[in-house]
Amino acid sequence: MLKYIFREVSRGFSPGLRRFSDVKVTENVAESPTFPHLIEQASLYLHWPYCLRRCTYCNFNKYIPKEDNEDIMAKCLQRETETLLQLSQVSCITSVFFGGGTPSLAHPSTIAKILETVSNQVYLSDEAEVTLEVNPTPVGMSKLKDFHFAGVNRFSIGVQSLQDEHLKSLGRDHSSLEALQTLEEARRLCPGGVSVDIMFGRPEQTIESWSNELSEMLRVCDDHVSLYQLTLERGTQLFKQVHCGQVTMPTEEMTAEMYRCARKTLQQHGFQQYEVSNFAKNNSQSRHNLSYWKGKQYIGVGPGAHGRFVPLGEGGATREARTQTLEPDVWIREVQQRGHGTRRRIQLGHLELLEEVLVMGMRMTKGINHKHWELFNPELGLHEIFGASPVVQELLQNGQLILDDRGLRCSWDGLAVLDSILPILLLELDKQSFPKAAS
Repeated sequence: MLKYIFREVSRGFSPGLRRFSDVKVTENVAESPTFPHLIEQASLYLHWPYCLRRCTYCNFNKYIPKEDNEDIMAKCLQRETETLLQLSQVSCITSVFFGGGTPSLAHPSTIAKILETVSNQVYLSDEAEVTLEVNPTPVGMSKLKDFHFAGVNRFSIGVQSLQDEHLKSLGRDHSSLEALQTLEEARRLCPGGVSVDIMFGRPEQTIESWSNELSEMLRVCDDHVSLYQLTLERGTQLFKQVHCGQVTMPTEEMTAEMYRCARKTLQQHGFQQYEVSNFAKNNSQSRHNLSYWKGKQYIGVGPGAHGRFVPLGEGGATREARTQTLEPDVWIREVQQRGHGTRRRIQLGHLELLEEVLVMGMRMTKGINHKHWELFNPELGLHEIFGASPVVQELLQNGQLILDDRGLRCSWDGLAVLDSILPILLLELDKQSFPKAAS
């Protein structure tokens, strides 16, 4: 279960997963308690699966289109949005995130039509956060004004690196200059509403070069930074290059030092870390991603997208984990035939729900407060579940974990080793007599 949850933590909750031959619904799962404010609202993620090229490190669900089928893709995204909103019976969408793939390849009118579909179905406030991932090419930059006019009020710019030789080796199709120009235009359109994605642990990268690059980026970035550690994924071109000895990756010790360096540098520049990989100033946290980490409902639309919501429209009373069909062509056929491309549905037992609340919540620097935990589990509090554990007590005593009147959270040092702390907490949670999903 832990690997399943981690796999979904990455951008937009739409990584590549194995294809399932048919829709599966797990039966006879004990219903978990529901609260009106948890099921009346949701965030919305839309996956645009197309890219012009595949980066050497990427294993996300993305495809190089063989023909221009934007019109049919746009119509199917609208139809599935409509279907899943009706199924969820939510009355309000709190945020929208267009991820991919490369959603900035879409025409701005496509984005406008999808947002209009949402507004026609549920309440979407003028103040709702609407984010679009942007590839900082000249084409991407040229569309920013029209995307903003279409309703986008937050841009996530995939800078990744400010070193041209690294961008080339990673298979990116932009230069550092183009990235800086795109960032400048995005900031002009949405001041305070621009996030920069930057990657560390890249081939041949050194701690010194990373420090210099980070300082350069901070001179021009806006109020939000997302850090990503490059990881080798099987099946990618980079994986083959490393195993053939063509390129060398930094050691684990080096990447750990890069992370420490970045946290310290960002703090010195006025950024507050609010999650493992995310930093903000001037209250520019990603409201959409915070809804994930706080265990709120989210609806995933598009090929390979993931969702977590209660299907009230068909009489459901338990939150489901839903995965849409991966391949765009197959997904399109399914949406045309039945209004959605849901390939897999699993009703979450109470334990599975609490596992997700724990894993997501502990990613935040604030962790999980007692009141929030009680929303999902009023029977047993954080102190009762974790306070008496000798292993957890050891983490508390060595200063990596904090359990107090505020709740449960990692310390500054503990957040850097969260991957080693979470399995311990999950084992303690598993010792409780919570209903599990049927196998």
